[in-house]
Amino acid sequence: MDTEQTLTLPSRFNSLAVISEFATRAAESAGLDPCAVYAVQMAVDEACSNIIEHAYGGEGRGAIECTCRINDDGLTVIIRDQGRPFDPAIVPQPDLHASLEDRKGGGLGLYFMRQLMDEVHFEFAPDSGNVLTIVKRKGAAS
Repeated sequence: MDTEQTLTLPSRFNSLAVISEFATRAAESAGLDPCAVYAVQMAVDEACSNIIEHAYGGEGRGAIECTCRINDDGLTVIIRDQGRPFDPAIVPQPDLHASLEDRKGGGLGLYFMRQLMDEVHFEFAPDSGNVLTIVKRKGAAS
């Protein structure tokens, strides 16, 4: 049986703990193992941090809507914002072989999300804004 819950909070860094707890409870309710629960936490936190910093350009300039959908296969998390459009195709691939000294700060968020989750999809539409859908399946490698 599918269940779905949605949480909407202001785009502030102090909202991250509440959103993370919301996603954690959903992941646990979906029956994900502890490693998969942690992967969901990390991916949701990274996505929401990026929304605050990049989509809205700072705190309190919009809202973050997080929907957690539990089904027999696992968990789907849908995160929406009305910030600047995001096109993952223009994000350069990180140089994972560069030394820490040579690597510029940031740029690993999308890479980490794709490594942590089983599916990662981005969409943008003028009427619905940015929509990130991430999926974690039961029993899938974390």
